[in-house]
Amino acid sequence: MNKAELIKAVASGADISSADAARAVDSVFGAITEMLQSGSDVRLAGFGSFSVVERKATSGRNPRTGESISIPASKQPKFKAGKTLKDAVNT
Repeated sequence: MNKAELIKAVASGADISSADAARAVDSVFGAITEMLQSGSDVRLAGFGSFSVVERKATSGRNPRTGESISIPASKQPKFKAGKTLKDAVNT
């Protein structure tokens, strides 16, 4: 499912226009992004939680040349599925 299909599903499920559904989906994604940028976690009971993990700087190798390269530290978004979502997928 891509974003357009998600918007269509939300519009159909909530009986609202596609434009309203698009604003709602964009608003949810924006709110989650803002919270993660501020360093907060987002927990949606039964669905899962979004958090940010910090990755250390490491060294790696360029696969073409074998040359050693440094990979800088970074922050990565992480999603952990909740029990209800896991159970729904596994039924």
